[in-house]
Amino acid sequence: MISIEQAQRTVFEQIVPLETVTVPVAQGLNRISPDNHVAPWDIPAADNSAMDGFAFRYQSANPVELKIIGFLPAGEVINDPVAEGCAIRIMTGAPIPPGCDTVVPIEDAEVEGDLLRLKFPVKAGNHVRRRGEDIARGNVVIPAGSVLRPQEIGMLCAMGKTTLSLYRKARVAILATGDELLEPGSPPSPGKLINSNSYSLAAQVLDAGGDPIVLGIAADTLEDTCERIRAGLDADMLVITGGVSVGDRDYVKAAIERLGGEIQFWKVNMKPGKPLAFASLQGKPIFALPGNPVAAMVSFELFVRPSILKAMGHRRILRPVVNAILQERAANKGERPHLVRGIVSRRGGGYLVSTTGNQSSGRLSSLTLGNGLMKLAPESILEAGSEVEVVLLDRWFEQGDVEEGLVRQ
Repeated sequence: MISIEQAQRTVFEQIVPLETVTVPVAQGLNRISPDNHVAPWDIPAADNSAMDGFAFRYQSANPVELKIIGFLPAGEVINDPVAEGCAIRIMTGAPIPPGCDTVVPIEDAEVEGDLLRLKFPVKAGNHVRRRGEDIARGNVVIPAGSVLRPQEIGMLCAMGKTTLSLYRKARVAILATGDELLEPGSPPSPGKLINSNSYSLAAQVLDAGGDPIVLGIAADTLEDTCERIRAGLDADMLVITGGVSVGDRDYVKAAIERLGGEIQFWKVNMKPGKPLAFASLQGKPIFALPGNPVAAMVSFELFVRPSILKAMGHRRILRPVVNAILQERAANKGERPHLVRGIVSRRGGGYLVSTTGNQSSGRLSSLTLGNGLMKLAPESILEAGSEVEVVLLDRWFEQGDVEEGLVRQ
């Protein structure tokens, strides 16, 4: 039995980035490009107006009365210079015409016929966006390995990109095992359980940015388990839930070995999730997770999710960790580190956390009620008011809510 940290090192060392594919820019959201993206031109490409107003030469502002000679909307260009003592009405984004270097907003000017009077003194260069002030030609705008957020997508389009080379999405096969399992929608039956694991794990794959492939349920026979595992090798990695312990009808280990797989580890010193295996077969990583719903999802968070992210080129692959103040006494009487499900909230500038109650690995409600994991050391007690590290499983609790038209945190 190895530690969580040893198991993570073993797994992550064997995960390598997938090949790249070319996709439309709009499909690049939250994905990783292996390339440096260099500006092919200055942005903006020319000096332009930052306001709707009037453009003129700064020296012409003294006296403060100028003759308006025309109108320049965005998208048009004037090549003839604006003469000294004259101004031209200009719209936001329109290129500054020759002879002008300053813009005064409409609200700071008075217009009478074709005469412009300035209400206030102006500074040279006011409200002019200079060529290349956002991005200069030849600069690396988006470094290789960056996560492409909406703002990067917009910048790539501004740089003329229509397609991108990105790491391919990871295809993750998911296999449940056990004669006791029924698919969702089946009527309840004595001795049977609904196969919720395949679908919670598929949702976790989607949340990580991968593409899940649900393989169904393997019967409790060595032959069927082998056949289903073979089918999963068409994916980039395979996640199996159940059949990983030492029972008479747990065939996952035997099936992997019969197919020529190499098992890296079989048990991890953690609760929930002790019966957890990692293997490689035909160059594909295989994660054999427990059958208990909570143990399966927690194990996925620690080992599978980071592997999916690394395979897709991400460098930051672990969930964020925060320090929170414990709101109740928490104890771990066992000999393994216990990943306690917690409810994290914000107060002021800090975090608070309380447990979700009963921590049985079969109680999915201990996860649905929570949004974090606290790691309690073996045979330890933490009193209320203690500071504890919490792995955040999501950050929705930090979003503002709307009440009576007011946005509140």
